[in-house]
Amino acid sequence: MTEITAIRDLLSSKPRPVGWGERRARLDEVGTHWPVAEDIQCTDIQCDGIPGEWSTAPGSDADKVLLYFHGGGYCSGSIRSHRRLVTEAGRAARMRTLAIDYRRAPEHPFPAQHEDALAAWRFLRRQGIAAEDIAVGGDSAGGNLTLALIGRLHAAGEPLPRCAWLISPWTDLTMSGATLASKDAIDPIIHKAYLEELAGAYVPAGQDRGDPLISPLFADLHGFPPLLIQVGSAEALLSDATRLAEAAGIADVPVRLEIWPHMIHAWPVWNAGLEDGRRALCAAGAFMRNAGS
Repeated sequence: MTEITAIRDLLSSKPRPVGWGERRARLDEVGTHWPVAEDIQCTDIQCDGIPGEWSTAPGSDADKVLLYFHGGGYCSGSIRSHRRLVTEAGRAARMRTLAIDYRRAPEHPFPAQHEDALAAWRFLRRQGIAAEDIAVGGDSAGGNLTLALIGRLHAAGEPLPRCAWLISPWTDLTMSGATLASKDAIDPIIHKAYLEELAGAYVPAGQDRGDPLISPLFADLHGFPPLLIQVGSAEALLSDATRLAEAAGIADVPVRLEIWPHMIHAWPVWNAGLEDGRRALCAAGAFMRNAGS
């Protein structure tokens, strides 16, 4: 059995959950299948009322920070579900990490998540961390939120982070990507009907899902910092990533697109049991260290 087959078996070992509570519990369960490494130090923090968590690996530079937004379709996911991913990314980047438990839909629809992301950014800046010493990253909806935060900062003429790291980003909530159909049969996690349910919970009725803050694929990316986009070839959201890379290239943004054969949505979450997850984090760590140099 290959490693990715074992991850697929883990994901399918129980019936697909229904209801927000069950979905949140299931994502926490599969995300914590492997615990955090023993040499990682984690500390709770309140970022102006928003729960967060610092993590530090041996040798991390305390003056540089990865600000991370978890995935989960804006409706699930947590610091807990993504802790192994975030802490090992910090190790690879040799930076401290700050993971944020932003508010989730449907209890808190758009733009609550954007307000929390901006508050976390402001919190870091008030701690004396320079913008160029902050990398911002996220997977799936967290990648969406990463791009939206940078767009808001750019529109306001504020200093931007050194780079953005995007894993399997959900960039188009209008659901126009071709791979939503062509990869549906092989993606064990993401399906169009599921995304429609998530988008319906997240986006208020009557709001245009093509709004660049909701679907950053349609944003003006001119002036954005360097982007690393990592996506699996077995993902329904593959075209969300490839079209973003094209849009960034058209806007003269330094962009690197990595398409990992046979990998599934947000596969670095299971890095402890997946060599390609560890390799992806090593590549991301080098990108974050070297961005702007």
